[in-house]
Amino acid sequence: MEDQLEGQINEIPVSYQKENPSSSNLSLALTHRKSKVDGRKNIMNRHGKKADNFVHRIREHVKLGPKISENVKGKLSLGTRILQLGGVKRVFKQIFGAREGEKLLKASQCYLSTTAGPIAGLHFVSTQRVSFCSDRSIKFSSPSGEFIRFHYKVSIPLKKVKRVNPSENMKNPFQKYMEIVTVDNFDFWFMGFLNYQKAFNCLHQALSRS
Repeated sequence: MEDQLEGQINEIPVSYQKENPSSSNLSLALTHRKSKVDGRKNIMNRHGKKADNFVHRIREHVKLGPKISENVKGKLSLGTRILQLGGVKRVFKQIFGAREGEKLLKASQCYLSTTAGPIAGLHFVSTQRVSFCSDRSIKFSSPSGEFIRFHYKVSIPLKKVKRVNPSENMKNPFQKYMEIVTVDNFDFWFMGFLNYQKAFNCLHQALSRS
């Protein structure tokens, strides 16, 4: 618009360059209206992309589990437990116990990679440790041959964490992984986070403060 106006003004003799108040006001009004429309479009596009990304992350999260029905049962069981205990913080304390001065910073739904396949659960980051507990109890065979069920748990003191390595699937960037390596060279792979970046940043900050 401005380029067109400049072209028109350059063709008019200097002695006749007068602004028409009504046309000037109309031009300003149209420009203002266009900027508002463009602003709304940008906001809608940003929200649309965020919604698409969130839906994609949920799809990737569900796909990691062996069965959708098992995932749903696990999520329902976890949700019921959280409601009964009155929040994620109380769930964390019940599972792992409370240490003096320890505060829960973040809890995230994800999967832990195991030799038996990915296990769905909650990934906790506190001021003293990073931990994980499966959504549902897992069935294992005991040395006596009997099957027992218990929740799969991992608890790593932050002081024992050697490094955290972020990575992603080159063919599918939505599949992001978090490798935690301990000082005694054990490694734990977490994946399927609904919000990977927030979980990673929280753990990174907790480690920098420990």
